[in-house]
Amino acid sequence: MQGSLLDQGVELMLYGMGTVLAFLTVLVLSIALMSWVIARYFPVVEAPAGSDSSPRRSPAGVLESTAEDANLVAVISAAIHRHRSKKSQ
Repeated sequence: MQGSLLDQGVELMLYGMGTVLAFLTVLVLSIALMSWVIARYFPVVEAPAGSDSSPRRSPAGVLESTAEDANLVAVISAAIHRHRSKKSQ
């Protein structure tokens, strides 16, 4: 009885592993196909070198600060200060 039970366990294990292998193979192939379709029909259009659509960087690689960024930092700082003051009370 133990031999047949062991055989059933091995058979079940092989079916399960085969199913997982088949699913993963189909998954990898479908992702590769989708990647190919996207690359073929929707190519990435690069902006010209002189366009203003990308943020400007200084020679050190740090983003330049604008007035809008300064306002955002001020708002975030005020929110953190208010949160910390409520927490300490």
